[in-house]
Amino acid sequence: MTSYIFSAKEAESNSDFFYDRKLHGAVLVTGESCQLVWAKFEPGGTYALHSHPHEQMSVMISGHMRLTVGDEVRDIGPGDMWYAPANVEHGGEILGDESVVFIDVYAPPAQWIAQWIEENRKPTDPTLAQDQPKSPIEVTHK
Repeated sequence: MTSYIFSAKEAESNSDFFYDRKLHGAVLVTGESCQLVWAKFEPGGTYALHSHPHEQMSVMISGHMRLTVGDEVRDIGPGDMWYAPANVEHGGEILGDESVVFIDVYAPPAQWIAQWIEENRKPTDPTLAQDQPKSPIEVTHK
């Protein structure tokens, strides 16, 4: 049976952790025209500047970040939202000692995110993870 409703707890428990970026990420659902992604950056994590051929709309759930989208820079927090048009550079600096959680919607679906997660899954024990690959959010697709 397919699930259409996702709790925050389910999103986090189904996420993968990428040590190099202090990033937890999960593709929750991929539809015909859009995709829902959950992301959590630990304090000190990196949401590196990047661009991709998909439109991205995001909502900040918790934490604080200095966000850049194109030439615009703002400090944002819970409840704030952003839109990154296709091929516009965006990313942010995690602020403070609280994790940053946000929800992304990609249109059209960003198949490369799910593929990258699948190809780069690492053991849950960070001492077993060596030579961590670049995070998918650093990849520029044109």
